[in-house]
Amino acid sequence: MKQVSCIIPAFNEATRIAPVLQSVIGHPLISEIIVIDDGSTDDTKEIVSRFPDITLVPLQENGGKSAAVAEGIRRASNELIFLLDADLAGLTAADVTALIEPVAEGRADISISLRGNTPLFWRLIGLDYISGERVFSKEFIAPMIGGLSSLHSFGLEVYINRSIIKHRLRIAVVCWPTVHSAFKHHNNSTALWYFGINKDYIRMAFLVLRTISPVEAVWQVLTMLRLRTIYRHDS
Repeated sequence: MKQVSCIIPAFNEATRIAPVLQSVIGHPLISEIIVIDDGSTDDTKEIVSRFPDITLVPLQENGGKSAAVAEGIRRASNELIFLLDADLAGLTAADVTALIEPVAEGRADISISLRGNTPLFWRLIGLDYISGERVFSKEFIAPMIGGLSSLHSFGLEVYINRSIIKHRLRIAVVCWPTVHSAFKHHNNSTALWYFGINKDYIRMAFLVLRTISPVEAVWQVLTMLRLRTIYRHDS
């Protein structure tokens, strides 16, 4: 089975990154873990440095997630790339396996997570088109590395989506019902909470729409739904 390079961009994640690292360290499908510290001002670098067998790449200034991921991809040595956010809660080795296997076994060209606290709409349709957890080949992403560095923070995923659609890649959507992403900003609206919409998601949507238009966002979702298969696993 193909080996995987796990790339984790991190900015001020000292309180959250350790459990994420514990879920991938020693994983049989992952032979390389690269953490890109994107100019953190907290103890992120110190926390990461305590873990063995991790390549820590400290950046002097915060350049945004897209640029950090591009730097990680440049340094990756394996055939498959696994992008992983540093702020997840509840992530297990089984979740990691479930996301990697469809691509490593040739059943899909790219896999994308569907987390348990993703907004309700994305869970209902079975696709979070801006999910940060993805597995794909380095050959697929290599031509995009130059363009990634100049993207807005959350332009990364929709930029990759364009190439997914262009090449008609087979998408495996892997359900992670017990995995949650941490919220850094909270709202007091009951209606927004009911639909799983947090201030973080509102901010993310605003940044995404600096990269693509609302029309293209809808087109990406509809097209990717036609390319996807749902994969479920027992945690």
